[in-house]
Amino acid sequence: MQNESDLTRLLKDWSSGDQGAGDRLMRLVYHELKALSAGRLRAHAGSVTLQATELINEAYLRLSSQSQTDWQNRSHFFAIAATVMRRILLDRARHRHSAKRDRRLESDTPQEHEDMSSRRAEQLVSLDMALEELGKLSPRQARVVELRYFGGLSIEETALALDVSAATVKRDWNLARAWLLRQVPTSDL
Repeated sequence: MQNESDLTRLLKDWSSGDQGAGDRLMRLVYHELKALSAGRLRAHAGSVTLQATELINEAYLRLSSQSQTDWQNRSHFFAIAATVMRRILLDRARHRHSAKRDRRLESDTPQEHEDMSSRRAEQLVSLDMALEELGKLSPRQARVVELRYFGGLSIEETALALDVSAATVKRDWNLARAWLLRQVPTSDL
């Protein structure tokens, strides 16, 4: 892992328009992002055939277009990365879910290389809708779920990203999980 101040300096330089700093940053954090994405994919218990490398490469492309973001620090960067990974997984789930409903797409799509099961796609879409609803009731709890579940951040990393205590993150995580499990009982939270 790279020194916090080195990453923060690269993030600030990248925000200022130094594309070279963005490239150096991505090389430095690539393995950490890959580990984060691999952990996220493991949580899907085999329902996703997307590889960690594919997820991180797609996330890398989306993050590299974020050069105008006012990056605050390493935690802020990884919080944004978690959001990007969530969106990628949900885009795939929505695509799979819509393909299931449209028989014409289903017959054109090779079955041997589906990105995820239709059951898992439905679960992710349902979880996303419930998370959006939770965000209206408690934005911080929704953000905790996003960072922990989709981003794979630890309690401590989530606390740092949200600038709250670890105890607050634990409490929000437990409350949010209980609420979401009532909304989406088949979820793997």
